[in-house]
Amino acid sequence: MGLSWMAWTWPTAAFFGFVALCLVTMTVWELKSPGGAPRHGILGLDTTRGDRLFISLLGSAFIFLAWLGLMGPPLWAPLGIAIVWAVLVFRYV
Repeated sequence: MGLSWMAWTWPTAAFFGFVALCLVTMTVWELKSPGGAPRHGILGLDTTRGDRLFISLLGSAFIFLAWLGLMGPPLWAPLGIAIVWAVLVFRYV
């Protein structure tokens, strides 16, 4: 079975490349500085850098899916919302 059913466009490739870059960056950061000073999160749980990265990526995916489902393209507005979301997650969670 080939991958002809997938819509491999430049934005799709850039997205997956960015996610891979984030994972590699977090891995190197964790190897250089283990632990990352866990923070006390909103739900009362300790979170680490990896937790905050996962929450920001998952939340950003939901933001884009909701925008596509409700508004459709273009995707500049959800990009801004997702960036603000990621900054807030890394700052306050």
